[in-house]
Amino acid sequence: MQLTDDYGRTINSLRISITNRCNLRCMYCHHEGDNREQQNECTVETFVNIVRAAKELGVSKVKFSGGEPLMREDFEDIIRALPGLKDISATTNGIYLENRAESLAESGLNRVNISLPSLSPEKYRMVTGGDVAPVLKGIDAAVDCGLTPVKLNMVLLKGINDTELRDMMDFIRQYDSSVILQLIEMMDFNGTSGYNVDIYEVEKFLESRASEIKERSMHRRKKYLINGVEVELVRPIDNSHFCASCTRLRVTSDGKLKPCLLRNDNLVDVNNKKPQEIKELMKLVTGKREPYYKS
Repeated sequence: MQLTDDYGRTINSLRISITNRCNLRCMYCHHEGDNREQQNECTVETFVNIVRAAKELGVSKVKFSGGEPLMREDFEDIIRALPGLKDISATTNGIYLENRAESLAESGLNRVNISLPSLSPEKYRMVTGGDVAPVLKGIDAAVDCGLTPVKLNMVLLKGINDTELRDMMDFIRQYDSSVILQLIEMMDFNGTSGYNVDIYEVEKFLESRASEIKERSMHRRKKYLINGVEVELVRPIDNSHFCASCTRLRVTSDGKLKPCLLRNDNLVDVNNKKPQEIKELMKLVTGKREPYYKS
């Protein structure tokens, strides 16, 4: 059996926030779309039961996020206990990755996305409040441990990092295709619209230098191949293309199934439930799914 909503969208992946805690304070953070206060994080057993139920319903991919997932010392325990899946990945700010990459890879993690808004220590601190040096070491560690392709998430910020595209491409070239650059157009979650870049100018810049341009079926993202470097442009999620191709079900750190990134009024609690009960609740929540932005 596979979960398919009333709009013909089949669920094949989970995005699981395992904590709302984070060691940075990024100016563009949107907490995975969940702005509720959360204190009770799920146990390893609950997260594993959720994934087991989802796999029986056709889910083959899981991405872990936060907050910062490496704030949980039992993250490796969660990964190690999961059933076999096609792909297990995580999004991290990379601060703790140097010391955890090897254990994460040994536990079964396949790859990581790492947030890196700037290579400049000053600009990085301005955006995140943290130090970029451990992130750069974390990237090296992830590549060395085979958590590849590593995707660097660079949220574009007008007047801050919009002049760093060449520098960032030069930076990832050293990794021989093991690292991909994802340029992300920012959404205005925290009144940050003044930092929005002209995304069409970014597209022109990439197109003028690309030897090949591909388009991913998911959300119609464009990928640019430029002098041995792969760059992917991620447009905002507030559009009908994103919604039409959404095949993801989200899970909050306190065990709520979340049918839509942009809504918090239709959550379903599966915390401390058994896999069979979770399966039935997943069917229920799939029936609640509808595109937030319709054509």
